[in-house]
Amino acid sequence: MMAKIVKGSDFKGVVDYILDKGKGTQVVAYDGLFMENKETIAKSFNAQSRMNNKVTKPVGHIALSFSKKDEPRLTNRVMAGIALEYMEKMGIRDTQFFIARHFDKEHPHVHIAFNRIDNNGNTISDRHERLRSTRICKELTLKYGLHMANGKDDVKRNRLKEPDKTKYELYDILKKEVGRCGNWNVLVANLKRQGVEVSFKHKGQTNEVQGVVFTKNGYRFNGSKVDRRFSYSKIDAALQRNRYNERMGMTAKVHEAVTPSAPFGTAQSELFNGSLGLLNSNGSSYNASDAETDQEMAEILRRKKKRKRGMRL
Repeated sequence: MMAKIVKGSDFKGVVDYILDKGKGTQVVAYDGLFMENKETIAKSFNAQSRMNNKVTKPVGHIALSFSKKDEPRLTNRVMAGIALEYMEKMGIRDTQFFIARHFDKEHPHVHIAFNRIDNNGNTISDRHERLRSTRICKELTLKYGLHMANGKDDVKRNRLKEPDKTKYELYDILKKEVGRCGNWNVLVANLKRQGVEVSFKHKGQTNEVQGVVFTKNGYRFNGSKVDRRFSYSKIDAALQRNRYNERMGMTAKVHEAVTPSAPFGTAQSELFNGSLGLLNSNGSSYNASDAETDQEMAEILRRKKKRKRGMRL
């Protein structure tokens, strides 16, 4: 389960979009609205929004999408229940809304249209709404045993329109290049060959880099807007890891080159045959100094035994 949140100022526009007959729309829940037709619904929304003229974008629009694998279980009643629970957890309560299911795509999904001005004229908070939404979607996915989405990798590229089409093109390019480049110079050069321009944001008048911007097909995206893993700091950390892993790989190859492995049994047989000078005095490592040491030790032991014999009465 995933949510896409949009705010706007035109209730008629969102009503026309959601209730488009070409999408096979079915309204599954609503409250506080005159549902006779599109016009009465939009008028109901607009009348309540005038209770608080300070809010320039009173239109709330959320699309809840589910995995195609869950389609057999997702009846209109079930989807309405999940959508209502999502709204409650998001703090979208005591306000006008309607929920409608669309059948124009492969995956099941519903659209929620709601008034950001509640029934008492107060504004429904959008503070940290995307972070809260992500957490709530995960909670509900686990609660109802739904399939977890794989994020951007599962999005069907051929169905996208601009600027999302370019945004996902950038995502695919960055995912490949950031994973294999070892520094910014190489990354920038590789991106340029694929039609992507890179620019950096700096802190004030200093040389300290604070962010990165990617431009493709005339569209500009902050790195973190393409995906959170593509913020400047996270890309920089990934490039450093790539350099480290590359160095470790080279070190391992050098080590293998200078220390070739011995044939099986050679080192073991040499050890037990005493060629390391440990077990066999005939081994090649047993030299003159070793012989002298053995003689000295023998002489010391002989003297000790002699002293002991002399002390006996």
